[in-house]
Amino acid sequence: MDDKGQITRDGIRIYQEADFAGMHAAGKLAAQILDEVAEHVFPGQTTGEIDRMIEEKVNAAGATSATIGYKGYKHASCISINHVVCHGIPGDKKLKDGDILNIDVTVIVDGWYGDTSRMYVAGKLSRKSERLIEITHDALMKGIEAVKPGNTFGDIGYAIQSFVEANRMSVVRDFCGHGLGRVFHAPPNVLHYGRPGSGPTLEEGMFFTIEPMVNLGRPETKVLADDWTAVTRDKSLSAQFEHSVGVTANGVEIFTLSPAGKFHPTY
Repeated sequence: MDDKGQITRDGIRIYQEADFAGMHAAGKLAAQILDEVAEHVFPGQTTGEIDRMIEEKVNAAGATSATIGYKGYKHASCISINHVVCHGIPGDKKLKDGDILNIDVTVIVDGWYGDTSRMYVAGKLSRKSERLIEITHDALMKGIEAVKPGNTFGDIGYAIQSFVEANRMSVVRDFCGHGLGRVFHAPPNVLHYGRPGSGPTLEEGMFFTIEPMVNLGRPETKVLADDWTAVTRDKSLSAQFEHSVGVTANGVEIFTLSPAGKFHPTY
């Protein structure tokens, strides 16, 4: 602990008002890159080519990719298609008409981490996929609505879980959001399920991601032999949206808003 009162008893760092600007700059770049990638998602495109463009954009902005070299990972993004829940590795796989995919990008700008992901569709979106994407997006926003000082992390999880399950879908338990700031991953773990009033209390100056993964089928996942790619055990479709947020005196600021308003794929 460096400054007095900077870390809560749950190990969660409290940032200063001046730190919000750094997070906004990093978040904006990550979101802008995802805006620019949208037109390059189409049937026949490879996930490797999308990743190459992302890496190019990160470098052109004078930023650093947080994922290249992270635990041996070699890419500037994770691209997760259809029943891949998260951490899909870009490669030679060509997108097919109707494929849905999550693209997840984390950049470092002046030492601050901007982490965000959103859904895309190659070609025509099926009704089933559209509904999954809709519910997942709205679940994230309901989680964000629960962010204000005095609420708890359990309130966020409950807001997401209760909404998703009311729509007869399931919330993945095996992966969660996380604290971030001048580090990629830090306390707390931000669960996307939970009981109201449980978990640490939210305080002004906390920075973290909320990134619910929602499955059309059951919530269970498994990680493939590459030690990265997580898929739904029942092969059902999965979707995810992620924002980085900061707790303010009376609510929340989203650091990773889409500059072009393209966060939702049906824009």
